[in-house]
Amino acid sequence: MASDKQTETALYLTPPHPCSYLPDEMAQTLFLDPAAAVDTELFTRLNEIGFRRSGSHYYKPQCESCQRCISVRLPVAEFVSSRNQRRLLKKNHDLTASMMPCNFNDEVYTLYKKYIECQHRDSDMYPPSAQQFRDFLCRPSDPKEDNRQHASYFLCLRKKNKLVAVAVMDQLTNGLTAVYTFYDPELSHRSLGTYSILLQIRLVKALNLQYLYLGYWIDGCRKMVYKQRFMPQERLTDNLWQRVEIPLSQSEKT
Repeated sequence: MASDKQTETALYLTPPHPCSYLPDEMAQTLFLDPAAAVDTELFTRLNEIGFRRSGSHYYKPQCESCQRCISVRLPVAEFVSSRNQRRLLKKNHDLTASMMPCNFNDEVYTLYKKYIECQHRDSDMYPPSAQQFRDFLCRPSDPKEDNRQHASYFLCLRKKNKLVAVAVMDQLTNGLTAVYTFYDPELSHRSLGTYSILLQIRLVKALNLQYLYLGYWIDGCRKMVYKQRFMPQERLTDNLWQRVEIPLSQSEKT
């Protein structure tokens, strides 16, 4: 890493373990020292070289035999929604959005538990628990009280007074990074995951920032296909952010 603050931070590499996304591959993960104080400036630089957050841990894939996990970000000033995305915005016009810090909350956890139990019974996230929720999505301290920490938020969507979706996001100096989204499985027809990304794009624009970081994209991985629907985008390949534009299908064209 470039600065003195970064070069003094220790990194740890895990032993090989089965990949969560590619069943025939073994993965290794590079972790930042858990004791490191990660402020907004450092976290931005970590995102710029492909790191992500899970709870209080910061990591990136570091696999010997595979480099298919590619970081993706959207330059929001250039984003133009597709016809289907505009329809989706209209479809969900009755929802309201609010933000709160990423601290444990019974209402948010109840929705998360329902989502995991319905959508991810075959994953290592099942069965959900309050401790797992804290470890995965919550922040260990309040950045208002500890300026060594960056800010993280729950973007909460409600239908009337009922919580129906939560997008977890982190603050960077140049944008936001989308951590995870969960929603009421009974409202799957509303495509609330995609809708949440569209709202986060709007929020980055409103904050006069540049990017929405979407995490990793893996070519051929079904779970990642949705990220291709947001164009143009930049992908981190060979340590450089490179612009990618994939033509929309005929049904998506305006």
